[in-house]
Amino acid sequence: MKSPDAFDPADPTWLAHRYDPADDRVMYRHLPRAMHRDGPFLTDELVGDRPKTILARSEAVSAARSNAAPVNFVFHSAFCASTMLVRAFDTPGVSMGLSEPVLLNDVVGIHRRGERTGADLARLLDEAVTLLARRWSAGEHVVIKPSNILCGLQRPLLALRPDAHAILLFAPLRTFLISVARKGLWCRLWVRELLQGLIRDGLIDFGFAPADYFRLSDLQVAAVGWLAQHRQFAALATQFPARIRTIESERLLSNPDGALRAAAALFGVSDIDAVAMNPALVRHSKSGVAFSASDRADEHAAALAAHGDEIDKVHAWALTLAETAGVAMTLPLPLLD
Repeated sequence: MKSPDAFDPADPTWLAHRYDPADDRVMYRHLPRAMHRDGPFLTDELVGDRPKTILARSEAVSAARSNAAPVNFVFHSAFCASTMLVRAFDTPGVSMGLSEPVLLNDVVGIHRRGERTGADLARLLDEAVTLLARRWSAGEHVVIKPSNILCGLQRPLLALRPDAHAILLFAPLRTFLISVARKGLWCRLWVRELLQGLIRDGLIDFGFAPADYFRLSDLQVAAVGWLAQHRQFAALATQFPARIRTIESERLLSNPDGALRAAAALFGVSDIDAVAMNPALVRHSKSGVAFSASDRADEHAAALAAHGDEIDKVHAWALTLAETAGVAMTLPLPLLD
């Protein structure tokens, strides 16, 4: 009898984790469904010591196509409960949610280094999604939440997948700034890394000379990155109005039942009630412990006590920048009325 964890490239418990462009091979890690809940993201830290197999990309993609599921996306601009939302789609028999698979980050790196362009890049991006969208059981959909470093490839991804829908999820600008300040040094470094990537993707055009970004404070850099992503979301909503819905994190968290039902309906899953009853939106996305709106408010209050003056000044500066650059602060096509 075949071992339940014997390698089968059509089996989604073998996560397509990394892509090596030099050898054109896919690296898999064995990750049973329950282990997806052990960490917020499908990082090397979570899956790096799991059983490994390597397969040629052509063989990997062919096998994945034999077990293809409908696929939809959650695109996000960070610190907006996106992990909680995609976790709600880890509902056995209905759908499976994948949180920030590194395979897509590898495609972004290849794109930014200029190693693949045009049709070759499009094929690689589409095949990466095929590898991730293997069906977990009969009738299940797959919902993928890419890292927001995929921002520059969101538009071609939706063009490549005409049957896919996407939720665009974002925190209000001021809430985003509070989160960056609260998370400390690592996050202040991360927003600079994010901005660097957005510049390479050609998504930053706010009238600054390249050297000017070095003179911005950490929270100003964070605000510029948020505005760039917000402008990208508005462009996606304009280009794909039938397949896009938008929602702010505060709206999601204040009405989780309504948001989950609307999201499940948009994605066309078979059992909307089952998704809506998933407890993911009342648990902390990183620790898994119970987490309420009052807990979130307490965290924000502490950040404002320590960094309120900086946050207020940068928020006002960013609103002026948005007005000058024509970035609308309200997105169209709301998920909830």
